[in-house]
Amino acid sequence: MYQFTDRSITPAYRALDTSVAVASLVLALIVMNLPQGALQLGSFFKMRITLANVLLLLSLTFAWPLIFGAFGLYRLHELHSTTIELGRIGKACTLGSAFAVLLALTSESGAFGLASVLIFWMTASMGTAGARAAGRRLLRATARLATNAQYVIIAGTGPRAMQLYRQIVVQTSHDVLGFVDTVAVAPLGPSGPPFLGTIDELEGILVSRVVDAVHIGLPVKSCYAAIEQVIKTCESVGVESSYQADIFPRPLARPWARGIGLVVARKVVADDYRVWAKRVIDVCGALFGLAVLSPVMLAAAAAIKMTSAGPILFTQERFGFNRRRLRMYKFRTMVIDAEARQAELEPLNQAKGPVFKIRNDPRVTRVGRFLRKTSIDELPQLLNVLKGEMSLVGPRPLPVRDVSRFTEASLMRRFSAKPGLTCLWQVSGRSDTSFDRWIEQDLEYIDQWSLALDLQILAKTVPVVMKGSGAF
Repeated sequence: MYQFTDRSITPAYRALDTSVAVASLVLALIVMNLPQGALQLGSFFKMRITLANVLLLLSLTFAWPLIFGAFGLYRLHELHSTTIELGRIGKACTLGSAFAVLLALTSESGAFGLASVLIFWMTASMGTAGARAAGRRLLRATARLATNAQYVIIAGTGPRAMQLYRQIVVQTSHDVLGFVDTVAVAPLGPSGPPFLGTIDELEGILVSRVVDAVHIGLPVKSCYAAIEQVIKTCESVGVESSYQADIFPRPLARPWARGIGLVVARKVVADDYRVWAKRVIDVCGALFGLAVLSPVMLAAAAAIKMTSAGPILFTQERFGFNRRRLRMYKFRTMVIDAEARQAELEPLNQAKGPVFKIRNDPRVTRVGRFLRKTSIDELPQLLNVLKGEMSLVGPRPLPVRDVSRFTEASLMRRFSAKPGLTCLWQVSGRSDTSFDRWIEQDLEYIDQWSLALDLQILAKTVPVVMKGSGAF
């Protein structure tokens, strides 16, 4: 996730605004002198740069962001709409033009006159507005390259929700999928996000698509029950919900927080420094595992290639964190047409619930049976860990076929944590464990997660794998 806060984005905005002001000053000089013809540009190029001019230019560079800050142009949570931002830009540029007036009054050559001040004001105002819009798009695009942009839904369609929508667009790299409300409303406009459905339909909406968070923009006084329903639904499905902290507006006392529009998030999983520590452990562990186990992996690859036709690696689309699809890597343990033959084997399924597992699967090769028994077939997933798609410890990623057969929305909560190579299920019986108990253990891991728990599971995984317990 990536979020632009006032503190993180202010330096970029200050540099951008100041650059536009200086460029506008130069442009005003050029525009006022070009109409005189090429032969008359002498006065422009010979304009004396006095100490007073230099001091004024330095003062402009220093004071310009201070003026913009005084008009609240760096308090992003207050810029609820384009109209508010444009109004403040106009006022700030008007005050800042005082420096241009002083420059005109001290210009001995007359190359920068009072008419230049008007051009400077217009150019600075329009240039700042355009540069800020372009800068926001660039920052959001950069954030998308650096991280996965969040997909969010806004609960509400009134003024409060529209204000929240504007804040999300301005301050974050998130994509707003649409709106939900207590009753169906007409489309919100051809260019804006669509109306997705009512709050009663929210559970189905969250199950049917990838949604990272639901931001609540409903008025508390009249929609308390609806807000409570949204939070309860999000918690059940495993999706983060959030609401604005200024739910009790007062003329003097204002809430003070850092984030998108003073938002309070209700997270269903941990989101603090331990997540970064877990990622460091994942990267170091994956690199160490690839280095130490490379002879085993090379031997497995050679055995697969020599004993059966087909590729060495098998890739399958599975559901990962927040139900995002990933291509999971494994050593191929089955015949090349195994997936095409699964339909005919469905009646032999020995697993209860939506998953598919059978003992003595006829599609498994001789080498594949050994690789499965020893879990060597899972080692290529260390590459998924390095890519950030998986973790060393976490709920196992499930195939699309299995997830499509989920009948309860609450089962989706297992995807609120990054999938892993091993988890409680792996060290507690593996395929001998019922599906219901499997899910219980996944949710138990998510709710009780800690770095110490991860280390305990990793320590227990080694003897379990050596014994081959529950593997088939």
